[in-house]
Amino acid sequence: MNKTMLGVIDDTRYMESLYELTLHRSIAAIPFAGRYRLIDFVLSNMVNSGMQSIAIFPKYHYRSLMDHLGSGKNWDLSRKRDGLFFFPSSDLNIPAHHLGAFQHFEQHIDYFLRSKQKYALICNSYTVCNIDYEAVLKRHIDNQCDITEIRHQGRSLGMFVLETSLLLDLIANRIHTGYNSIIDVVHDHLHQLKICDYEHYGYVAIIDSIESYFRHSLELLNPTIWNQLFVKSRPIYTKVKDAPPTKYTENAVVKNSIVANGCVIEGHVENSIIFRAVKIEKGTVVKNSIIMQKSHIGEQCELNSVIVDKDVKVENGVKIVGSEQHPFVVRKGTVQGELMNQ
Repeated sequence: MNKTMLGVIDDTRYMESLYELTLHRSIAAIPFAGRYRLIDFVLSNMVNSGMQSIAIFPKYHYRSLMDHLGSGKNWDLSRKRDGLFFFPSSDLNIPAHHLGAFQHFEQHIDYFLRSKQKYALICNSYTVCNIDYEAVLKRHIDNQCDITEIRHQGRSLGMFVLETSLLLDLIANRIHTGYNSIIDVVHDHLHQLKICDYEHYGYVAIIDSIESYFRHSLELLNPTIWNQLFVKSRPIYTKVKDAPPTKYTENAVVKNSIVANGCVIEGHVENSIIFRAVKIEKGTVVKNSIIMQKSHIGEQCELNSVIVDKDVKVENGVKIVGSEQHPFVVRKGTVQGELMNQ
């Protein structure tokens, strides 16, 4: 087990480009790949890398995230010593997009002071990949780096390794230096710190807009990409929910799709991702779409290039059409009863 590295998941960033999916949840809690949340990937990577102490720092709309994570049992993080920690911001008067990560960390500085791990790994919550952080730490130590930034094809993945003592110094001096986050430190060339890069060669999806969420979700229908992300030796864990197998009626047609358990499929589903407990009634055609948990699509509907959030009801005969570049988003918990085109 890796007892030398502390896991820090920074969920403080606000993205206007994900507004439709974050009205009622944090970015970390956005559903993905049929049965997961975005946070499951970074959290599972940390656990698979042997990390035993992991802290999550959310800012707003974090109730669904807390419900999903619970005690951390599904990630083997429900333990008496170390385990999973949850640190929402204590200053509710600061807008989400004005709160820097270091300021948020400072509000819970005791966690870092009590931690005995020599190194810290800081990650965002919206980068989807399967990566071994122990290999990153080894490279960091071997090269005597101050900060190691993980990158993919020249792009930062928002993941950084550094000594916990250096992180504490950066937090303590944030007002003097003007650094609001670890990204500010890496981008500043005036300091004397040694910044190293670590190149990750596996599959990566950075979910920073509705369009990227839609595109990367449907990419998972490609078995090659799916197998790069879901590796048997490094599983992705999530909240366990008991549900019966999906029921396919006699006239159901399903092509090149991911369908989670607990669904009832009576219509035609193609090139789509269907989450748990979804019902799609007879005569309905769903193509190139994402239907989230417990949504109900009525009879004789047509959905194409659509993201249907959780607990949505689409009444009989409704047509909703978006495009690959601009998928139509149906907000969580709404009822759709009119023809809709985008």
